[in-house]
Amino acid sequence: MNESSFPAWLAAQAADRADRGLTRRLVDSDRENLLDLAGNDYLGLARDPRVVAGAVAAARSYGAGAGASRLVSGTLSIHTELEQEMAAFAGFPAALTFSTGYHANLSVVQALADSDTLIISDAHIHASMIDACRLTRATVTVTAHNDAAAVACALTSRSQRRALVLAETIYSVLGDAAPIAELAELVAASDAVLIADEAHALGVVGPGGSGLLAAHGLAGRPDVVATGTLSKSFGSQGGLVLGSPAVREHLVNRARPFIYDTGLAPAAAGAALAALRVLKIAPELADKVRGNAALLADATGVAAPAGAVLSVPMPGPREALAAVAAAAGYGLRIGCFRPPSTPDGVSRLRLTAHAHHTEENLALAAKILPLVVSAA
Repeated sequence: MNESSFPAWLAAQAADRADRGLTRRLVDSDRENLLDLAGNDYLGLARDPRVVAGAVAAARSYGAGAGASRLVSGTLSIHTELEQEMAAFAGFPAALTFSTGYHANLSVVQALADSDTLIISDAHIHASMIDACRLTRATVTVTAHNDAAAVACALTSRSQRRALVLAETIYSVLGDAAPIAELAELVAASDAVLIADEAHALGVVGPGGSGLLAAHGLAGRPDVVATGTLSKSFGSQGGLVLGSPAVREHLVNRARPFIYDTGLAPAAAGAALAALRVLKIAPELADKVRGNAALLADATGVAAPAGAVLSVPMPGPREALAAVAAAAGYGLRIGCFRPPSTPDGVSRLRLTAHAHHTEENLALAAKILPLVVSAA
């Protein structure tokens, strides 16, 4: 085989991944009878009968798909209803839904930045925001994780007219919270905008699960824009941007991943709306998932997380994979992050708490997790 051919290049890439213990494989999770400590269905609503019924009702009313871009014929009343209720729940005046959370982050950063913008990005920001930065013509500065002083320095020394500060309110890798109140103070003093990804906070923290921004009284501020997902606490699929009506209007007109994408599938919108309504009548679900996370943290010997995500450092990628396999042998599904998914190059086990786990489930996890972690 010609070593410069495309097949040869693919084979070399695969061999390199295997040599470094970084090969990833798809998992048919519905064929495994394991206790799930890896998925992001934090509130256990993906299979809730009320949520499933919401998806079914929307599909019957509107069809299987939206059929077109939201700017053509793809905006349905279920979208408007979901956006209005999500905005009110999170404390913002307006919302816009997307087909994925990835698209929401791509859209908001791409549309709000121009060539006279400085983007200040936390080193642990999600890949969707990293890719969004690459789509802009802005200058990008990456600051150390949760280093508010570095953000302040970048804002003070900037030459650009505008500035965006990017953060996750609860980080998807480490499970820790951003210094969100301090960042909000910095953008207010610098005529900048805070773009905060609430993907792992909505449904888990804040009053009734309304998010970390709401917990700090920052929701609805004109210099704060939030993004989120419908695929975690809300048990469905899709993305969300929360902000002022002017921000929403700007995204409708300027966000390429929104303009050129088909609208959110009706079933996904119906499921998310039903899940939101379940959460509003059962706000204790947010407390339950955080309590379960604290129990799992105690079992693995790490600090209690800010939300539902626990991070357990591993010596390397092979040890992380071995721990995942060992846990599966005991009946637990856990996840792991390995480079390049970890910004600092550290391999970690990633565990997630769920509100619907029983005392028996948690007892099993508390028994098995110390064995898995200590063997690594």
